[in-house]
Amino acid sequence: RRSGQYTMNHDHSKKIPDGALFDRSGSQDSLDELSMDDYWKELENIHETRGNNHEERVALVVKEPDEGELEEEWLKEAGLSNLFGESSGDSLESMVFLSTLTRTQKAAVEKRVETVTQTMRKRNKQHQIPDVRDIFRLQNDSKGKVCDGSEPSAVRTSENKNETHDGTKGNTNLGTDERKSLLEDMPSSDTDINLEISFAEQAANLKDSSAGKMYKGGGGDTLLPNFRLPKDKTGTTKIGDLAPQDMKKVCSLALIELTALYDILGTEFKQQKAVKIKTKDSGLFGVPLSLLLEQDQKKVPGTKIPLIFQKLIAQIEETTLETEGLLRIPGVATRVKGLCQELEAKFYEGTFNWENVKQHDAASLLKLFIRELPQPLLTVEYLKAFQDVQNLPTRKQQLQALNLLVILLPEANRDTLKVLLEFLQRVIDHRDKNKMTLKNVAMVMAPNLFTFHGFGSKTIEPSEFAMAAGTANVMRFMIQYQKLLWTIPKFIVIQVRKQNTESQKKEKKDKAMKKLLKKMAYDREKHEKQEKTSNDTDVPQGVIRVQAPHLSKVSMAIQLTEELKAGDIVARFLSQKSGNVQTLKKEEVFLYEIGGNIGERCLDDDTYMKDLYQLNPNAEWVIKPKQS
Repeated sequence: RRSGQYTMNHDHSKKIPDGALFDRSGSQDSLDELSMDDYWKELENIHETRGNNHEERVALVVKEPDEGELEEEWLKEAGLSNLFGESSGDSLESMVFLSTLTRTQKAAVEKRVETVTQTMRKRNKQHQIPDVRDIFRLQNDSKGKVCDGSEPSAVRTSENKNETHDGTKGNTNLGTDERKSLLEDMPSSDTDINLEISFAEQAANLKDSSAGKMYKGGGGDTLLPNFRLPKDKTGTTKIGDLAPQDMKKVCSLALIELTALYDILGTEFKQQKAVKIKTKDSGLFGVPLSLLLEQDQKKVPGTKIPLIFQKLIAQIEETTLETEGLLRIPGVATRVKGLCQELEAKFYEGTFNWENVKQHDAASLLKLFIRELPQPLLTVEYLKAFQDVQNLPTRKQQLQALNLLVILLPEANRDTLKVLLEFLQRVIDHRDKNKMTLKNVAMVMAPNLFTFHGFGSKTIEPSEFAMAAGTANVMRFMIQYQKLLWTIPKFIVIQVRKQNTESQKKEKKDKAMKKLLKKMAYDREKHEKQEKTSNDTDVPQGVIRVQAPHLSKVSMAIQLTEELKAGDIVARFLSQKSGNVQTLKKEEVFLYEIGGNIGERCLDDDTYMKDLYQLNPNAEWVIKPKQS
């Protein structure tokens, strides 16, 4: 190992001792010397750039949380803060939420509630502290089932006959034995990603079986498994397809699911917490992402990716992606610093001369932009969880964890990461000419995403070499499987549908009670009944009414058949053209499922409509452009 290289330990004055050997034991794949060299060289370049930046920068402080504080924060983020504290009485909504959880998810919630409860008892808080067992007993009693939540280990035992909602068929609750046989029956290979069953449930079931022992292989590009998503007849749901209120539920469930998965696999899941620091409130580099987007949206309404980030990528691509060593060979540090200052002054004025920017300098500026964000692109909260993905036993579980982590990122971070990963894939597509393989690109980009100036040396204590190889592997995964990572697992969508159904039932009961109390006039009720029956007779059985307010044909009754797909319906509407309406192209409009047990969901073209109709018979169907 060359002397004078910089460790991942963010204190870049500390060098790797002479002759330090790279310990491969801790990394998922053995990565060859050459590719690790790219990693350490990149760290040296980063250090050199920082060395030239004389401005004092405030490091972000990561606060060591007090006992119970992490768990309290976790419950808040999972939307379950009303299970404790002053508002603990008002937890009907939480009861609906808890009723849709799988057994492993419940165990994860119990564990955190237990810690918070103990902490509160120690602090002697005056308000009522519910016993975690009562919460789950209450919730299960209200369902007419008895489930003593006192045994989290129930997750792993097939003797325990408690039932759990498993996300496979609407409201079916499966015991462990049934779940195991369901897993065995499903025609899946090692490379199929099963989105129908909770990831943590899969991990619990595979823990002791030989199916869990997956090949871990070497580190070549070709050796990453060709994971795929088996086709779902009710349509694949991507991030961005759901309405905000449902997406919020998805995020709460993703947090609980990820925690349950880490719990089952024996990996600690701890969200970091950043102490607020003073940051720049204008400019380009070192400005918080949300603030940057705010100022960009004044220039370009609706933009979701920082304009400077988009422009730097466009600048790199404009030359050619075939340049050898693209992203690996750094720009000249002094020149990059000068460009950085010039951009700060002239970018928004539109007077910056892009013709003077060399390709390697633009690539260095792109990486600098990512590093200089006051909080990491992968966020302070989840950066450590992203790093810890490398510790999970199988590649499939690593992919599942990354999928949930991507869902948990704030929208601005997620959108920017997506654009970055798509760009990196385009660079790799030209590897024959630019010599930048998946592994090379991952090596060069990992230090920019994972070594963060704000984290003190406390954050990364294990073997730093293994950590370096591990984060490079996580980077490879994110690039290689980016299409899968932006998918919302079906079992989570099913849980959201179930929550919506339960909430609607509760609302109906409340409304019925109010009606009774108000003794509403008989004729008004009669009027409502008439209205209802006339609507019902409007559409015969097996036929759906599709609205298309933006198209020339604004409404059509569609007969459902086994083979009819969402794309067929859109095509049928678009074929009905008339002169005076602005013509929309096929890729601009989508069929939406609205209401019933979902807020709103944009359907992929391959959604089988009859299957989806059976899942959500009360939905309305509308064709419209996708909201940007």
